[in-house]
Amino acid sequence: MVRVGAEILFPMRVAIELRDLRGKTWARLIDRVCQAEDASIEHLAFSLTLVRLCNCLTCHAHAYRALRGCSFCAAQAIRRFRGSDKELVALFHKAATEVQAYLEDGAEPRKEKL
Repeated sequence: MVRVGAEILFPMRVAIELRDLRGKTWARLIDRVCQAEDASIEHLAFSLTLVRLCNCLTCHAHAYRALRGCSFCAAQAIRRFRGSDKELVALFHKAATEVQAYLEDGAEPRKEKL
């Protein structure tokens, strides 16, 4: 199945599909993010978290990941995450702090490996 028009970065429309892949803590985060307004801190932080987990910055139109689609790639990344749900939520909160700092004073987020 070839996917036409793959997004460049993580698309928020995929978030709801990830809800039931982990436990209750993860599901509550997904609920919170999906109820937030478009372009909110929650949306931006969740996207940043998934961009990092899925390594979206290295994806391109002819990459195997892009051909499978963002939904498949994100689900696979969430299933394969070896940490706990609390650790995933902590990654989200860290991303939210970085997004907030950037929006307030333009501070560039530090590049870190997960």
